[in-house]
Amino acid sequence: MLKTKSELKSAIFDDCRKEDEWKIILLDDYTTKLLSLCCKMTDLLAEGITVVENVYKNREPVPHMKAIYFITPTKKSVDGLIDDFISRSSSRYKAAYVYFTDFCPDNLFNKIKSSCSKSIRRCKEINISFFPYESQVFTLNVPDAFYRCYSPTLEKTKDKDAVMETMAEQIVTLCATLEENPGVRCKSTPSDNASKLAHLVEKHLEDYYKTDEKSQIKAKTHSQLIIIDRGFDPVSTVLHELTFQAMAYDLLPIENDTYKYKTDASAGKEKEAILEEDDELWVKIRHKHIADVIEEIPKLLKEVSSKKKATEGKLSLSSLSQLMKKMPHYRKEISRQVVHLSLAEDCMSKFKPNIERLCKTEQDLALGTDAEGQKVKDSMRVLLPVLLNKNHDNYDKIRAILLYIFSTNGTTQENLDKLIQNVQIESDSDMIRNWKYLDVPIISSSAVQQQKQTRRDRSLEETFQLSRWTPVIKDVMEDAIENKLDSKDWPYCSQCPPTWNGSGAVSARQKTKASYQDERKSSARLIIFVIGGITYSEMRSAYEVSQAHKSCEVIIGSTHILTPRRLLDEVKSLTKPKDTVCVKDE
Repeated sequence: MLKTKSELKSAIFDDCRKEDEWKIILLDDYTTKLLSLCCKMTDLLAEGITVVENVYKNREPVPHMKAIYFITPTKKSVDGLIDDFISRSSSRYKAAYVYFTDFCPDNLFNKIKSSCSKSIRRCKEINISFFPYESQVFTLNVPDAFYRCYSPTLEKTKDKDAVMETMAEQIVTLCATLEENPGVRCKSTPSDNASKLAHLVEKHLEDYYKTDEKSQIKAKTHSQLIIIDRGFDPVSTVLHELTFQAMAYDLLPIENDTYKYKTDASAGKEKEAILEEDDELWVKIRHKHIADVIEEIPKLLKEVSSKKKATEGKLSLSSLSQLMKKMPHYRKEISRQVVHLSLAEDCMSKFKPNIERLCKTEQDLALGTDAEGQKVKDSMRVLLPVLLNKNHDNYDKIRAILLYIFSTNGTTQENLDKLIQNVQIESDSDMIRNWKYLDVPIISSSAVQQQKQTRRDRSLEETFQLSRWTPVIKDVMEDAIENKLDSKDWPYCSQCPPTWNGSGAVSARQKTKASYQDERKSSARLIIFVIGGITYSEMRSAYEVSQAHKSCEVIIGSTHILTPRRLLDEVKSLTKPKDTVCVKDE
């Protein structure tokens, strides 16, 4: 989130700043990850921080230095703080400035008070308990949230209640950071996950703005928060996406946003690049279709090289590395272009042999029509070539089978058993069967016929033939901004902010509907939260809709970010025992 860095700066560093005095900062696992998303080591040095330490670990005392503790309000982190100041004579540091990410429970606060209060100069709750992944994307660091929310083994247990409570508190810290008190609504579904979380968020928002004395916000602001269950659009989670970011994370082994690659110039040595917001070229091209990226990067490279007339003829990675030696001024710019060219080439090397043909099948199944707009009459006939192709791995075949099942709103038990047996995926069959726990029909029932979602007409939009599918969430975003969401399907769990009140019914003392719409145009935000993960294509939708509707910024978040493989593994694990899936709570 754009504001998080400045929020942390003013809440922590400005708060305990003193000229020419160096400090140590102590972090736990959660805040290490949070701070690394917002700051670089150079930023910390600029704030007078010379050492970064883990609060859990044993450390050498530095009694002449003050220490900043940026930690979560958990027993383990608080114990780490107390251990540093057990007695005044053996304190590790000169003094402590303590900043909690969230509300500190009374029992932990009292423990600090009775143990080391004399050593503490500041103790504050700064309410940043979410991860700003991109400028318009956030995640929550809730371990095993997918399992805890959807596993039948945890249905109606304290585990599920606890994870819902944690998520609600974290979403409220996001709203507080954005200075928003949104109208909260959810998609009504047979599962009560979205409704339950929406009501919890609304309750915590009420409590927060009642008790926060600094905040000027008491009434609802001109924003909406929409909470959705992951099962609302299963298609977008398994489809092969051909926009650059989504494609790269799906096809390549990118871990922790780190891409590993080799160039001719590196003499076979593996190099690493982090795909991040600070990389302007990445931000510019990550949502473009791979066909456009493949065209654009060589043009950019030629543009840079022609400035110095340093290369002639065809561009290659080896000639570029030579160019970099000659042109130190352009080295950083070119090295980024080399990374993205390599990334695009790696994507295409996976795409050309197998994925290209697979994409046509997937699009036809997802949309129910082919590239010419003709209706698909026999989905099984479309699916079979994929299942018979020995070059496709089990994950790709399972993704195609799921698209076939989603397209027909479920299949018969007999048909599903045959498919699993013929494709020989018995050991991974739960990747298909367990979707029922997300309220996605896998076995069709004549008694319960689910209505297909009505989609927005996009027939006039220009698309690539292998990228005709649009994530359902994009429809939701556009309908919400245009006030077209049906309040029966998308009920408010709070008072509806007047700016979003479709009826326009206002009392004589209130503003007119027209003036509310003007207000919404100037300052509205739409926040979407999906329980159980978001895809890169859904993240892209938030940027596209914000760009098209400049009156409203769309922010999207979830428990975590999905790739199709990760999701299938998580779906498979839903029926496993809890202790084999979940990490132990601290």
